[in-house]
Amino acid sequence: MFVRMWMTTDVVTVTPETPILEAQDTMKKHGVRRLPVVNKRGKLVGIVTKSDILEAGPSDATTLSVWELNYLLARTTVEQIMVKAEDLITVSPNDPIERAALLMRQHKVGGLPVVDGSHLVGIITESDIFEVLLGLLGVHQRGTRLTVELEDRPGALAEVLEVIRDHDANVRSVVTCDECRTTPDTGVFVIKIDSYDWRPIVKDLKERKINVLDARHVEERE
Repeated sequence: MFVRMWMTTDVVTVTPETPILEAQDTMKKHGVRRLPVVNKRGKLVGIVTKSDILEAGPSDATTLSVWELNYLLARTTVEQIMVKAEDLITVSPNDPIERAALLMRQHKVGGLPVVDGSHLVGIITESDIFEVLLGLLGVHQRGTRLTVELEDRPGALAEVLEVIRDHDANVRSVVTCDECRTTPDTGVFVIKIDSYDWRPIVKDLKERKINVLDARHVEERE
């Protein structure tokens, strides 16, 4: 999977000349916390976040009047407080989705501009990453969720899939979790299938000495 498959392409943006109060209103209107900043040619020149705007406001210790504060804020532009392009962490549409997730975690940011060269083509956020996880686990699809612990050897997963095939069940997703293993010589797999009666499948798996940790029916979710 690639960033282009999950990114938002209809991106809400501002220009460097946009007043920060207008940028703040735009964030509220569209329910976003960050706005890529682009010039007239569509080139990404920076990004401004809700936190940037809050930090640009006056401190409690200021002696300015309300009129003076509003005047200063009205004259402050996005360009004056934004993180400039050369300091941004970005990804390309063809980057693997896991690279975007890793960069967000490493740099503790909730979203990344997606650029083709220097031009903004989308944005990928932590919400998109959550959707990727839900998709991998087949959360939105009705069916059966099997969790099995297998020996760490070639062919172990193939044996499980063979049992599922023998029951004419269609595999929707397979996710493995090395961190979930109970011993160094095993691995945990979560398999989502179409079958609604999982009991015969589990029976056959156990007859083959396959450790079934959990089996449950999952309703379709929005």
